[in-house]
Amino acid sequence: MEAQLTINQVATRTGLTAYTLRYYERIGLLAPVARAAGGQRLYAPTDMAWLEFLLRLRTTHMTIGKMQAFAKLRSDGDSTVIDRRQMLESHLLHVQAEIIAMQNAVAALQGKIAHYYGLEAEETISKCRLMRTDI
Repeated sequence: MEAQLTINQVATRTGLTAYTLRYYERIGLLAPVARAAGGQRLYAPTDMAWLEFLLRLRTTHMTIGKMQAFAKLRSDGDSTVIDRRQMLESHLLHVQAEIIAMQNAVAALQGKIAHYYGLEAEETISKCRLMRTDI
């Protein structure tokens, strides 16, 4: 079994700050983490797996409120499986729409960049013609 990790080790592995990890626990995104005799938080492999999933949700721009709702459903157990699936399906549709919008924005940027390359080429050609007439 993998050893439990301290809050600083988890912060290093996830890129989250210790403050953020404590905040996630305080607002219910993380269940209360086990503690050592001295009160130091000890994160189990299951805590790490959940944190990795939360980070993926965060990457998809899921709001904290929606992540909290999902975490609450998760903590309520197997009776919420359908609700959790539906929530993720709905979020997936939103993410896919954002991807399409970003792809359209990328295409527009690429088109504008190509336009400016064309203008630069025309300007270079015009300068070369002027230089030839000066000779």
